[in-house]
Amino acid sequence: MKQTHLPEGLHNDTLAVRAALERSQYGENSEALYLTSGYVQNSAASSAARFAMEEEGFTYSRVSNPTVTSMEIRLAALEGTEAAIATSSGMSAILLLGMALLKAGDHVICSQSVFGSVIPMFSREFAKFGVETTFVSQTDVEAWKAAVRPTTKLLFAETPTNPLTEVCDIQALADIAHGAGAFLAVDNCFATPVLQRPASLGADFIIHSGTKFLDGQGRVMAGAICCTQKQRDDMFLPVIRTCGMVLAPFNAWVLLKGMETLALRVKAQSETTLALAHWLEAQPQVARVYYPGLASHPQHELAMRQQSGCGGAVLSFEVKAPDVESARKNAFHVLDSMQVLSLCTNLGDTKTLAAHPASTSHGRLSEVQRQAAGIGQGLIRVAVGLDHINDITADLARGLQTI
Repeated sequence: MKQTHLPEGLHNDTLAVRAALERSQYGENSEALYLTSGYVQNSAASSAARFAMEEEGFTYSRVSNPTVTSMEIRLAALEGTEAAIATSSGMSAILLLGMALLKAGDHVICSQSVFGSVIPMFSREFAKFGVETTFVSQTDVEAWKAAVRPTTKLLFAETPTNPLTEVCDIQALADIAHGAGAFLAVDNCFATPVLQRPASLGADFIIHSGTKFLDGQGRVMAGAICCTQKQRDDMFLPVIRTCGMVLAPFNAWVLLKGMETLALRVKAQSETTLALAHWLEAQPQVARVYYPGLASHPQHELAMRQQSGCGGAVLSFEVKAPDVESARKNAFHVLDSMQVLSLCTNLGDTKTLAAHPASTSHGRLSEVQRQAAGIGQGLIRVAVGLDHINDITADLARGLQTI
């Protein structure tokens, strides 16, 4: 598939609006939306060659689609990888990763602080097929190293984590993985390629939930894996064309448009998030604020190196309470007192969203798993949008000051 010809060395801001498939014969300036499931072939011989992957060309949208391909080209350009493969959601991207890489007897090392749905994906769903997973501290490099076995095939981390914003040392984990003959996959959903490019630090696969910042307005579900061209064609494409966890063309088109403003949004949202984090630290009702941009964050210096000197657009904080029951009650009071912010579990939206992780994203985990992940009942996650900082603080103050 021919890409738009672009000179070498362009900045990410330019790639975000230019990287795509070559224009059609109509010369459209905005990438076209191809709503088609099938494609008319020039000849039976050409059709046979295309279905056999011997000739480039579109055959069926479960395999590839021009709009989806443009979205993959753009995301890969932003992440600095050769290729990307799009999926129907962020979780389906992780499913694709596991199905392509793992088999019975393989071993996975995974951060215990990952997004709530990822833990049962590895510990329950993949375990059904004989894949064993060891969960370790996100920030303890020695724990990752100690967990390596001869059968270890994959190390999986997200950085910063959801919702405690823990930061792992990507380069150190890449060295451990490669030393063991394994792969490192990094979920870059929180930081996005605007702030962090894991491939430049040694990661083999970069996972995205395009539902979040890549779209940026909470409109569609999408996911992707960024990788080499060979990995895409030989490892992931055979699985996706068989199993069908493909991205719809319309959703891909929405992401194409979303990525054009990604840098503007993430930088503005991150600036507001830092201001909010400082405000929350000064509130007497707040026990702790989790945000990599704060000097009080345990991995602050590492985050500033890995994340282009920026903490990102998501933070969490714990409300003060004498016991677990009171912590949940106080957190619910803050959330129910909001009149502007949205009580919503998504993130990366233009609207500021707040949620209670212990009863939503991590609600299906056991109490032991929640405690291991550090998810307390008094924890509130805030995904900052484009609302004015004064309106965000005033809305949170309604609940905090009336606990």
